Amino acid sequence: MRRAASKKTGQSNSINSSAADLFRSASSKASSKELERIDSLFYTYANSSGVIDPEGIETLCADMEVDHTDVRILMLAWKMKADEQGYFTLDEWRRGLKALRADTVSKLKKALPDLEKEVRRPSNFADFYSYAFQYCLTEEKQKSIDIESICQLLTLVLSSTFPTQVNLFVEYLKTQDDYKVINMDQWMGFFRFCNEISFPALDNYDPELAWPLILDNFVEWLRENQKSS
Repeated sequence: MRRAASKKTGQSNSINSSAADLFRSASSKASSKELERIDSLFYTYANSSGVIDPEGIETLCADMEVDHTDVRILMLAWKMKADEQGYFTLDEWRRGLKALRADTVSKLKKALPDLEKEVRRPSNFADFYSYAFQYCLTEEKQKSIDIESICQLLTLVLSSTFPTQVNLFVEYLKTQDDYKVINMDQWMGFFRFCNEISFPALDNYDPELAWPLILDNFVEWLRENQKSS
């Protein structure tokens, strides 16, 4: 009786193993087909050099019925870990679309709201905010961004989260004459300012702490304006 039971158990294990092998094989084939569709979609928009350039991105946006200046396109670049502004390589495209489970334009468009939710989680947003600055460094060895571009980038990336702080900082940047460019330390300092400083009271802002000088000047400008209003 024991031998019969042992034989039956062996048969059951063999069936289970075969089923698992079939599942793995089917899953591998499905994954392979998905990658083929992702690659095919890439080449719909790629140029003759085998990359998606700014023109290709604009065509993709038109097909998704999304403006190319929409912040979600920057979020898509973040998801792909795109290295060069306005360009997507095949590897970057694969990385992003596989993660989003999108192998058609329709699926990619439907994935954008969830992508935005993912980016806006506090655990991801600081990384996205930092990425946005680095993505706009278009020249080799460039470490800073001009004021006009920074104002546009701040409005795009941060104004929906901290509208008052961003609007006032942009106003300050446009009226001051001391700074022509903003570097990464100043960019991240403003993000920390928005998250840590009570606004508009500013009562917990301590200039003796390690804040970039531009923020000391910004706070001084704010307090002057508060006095005169």
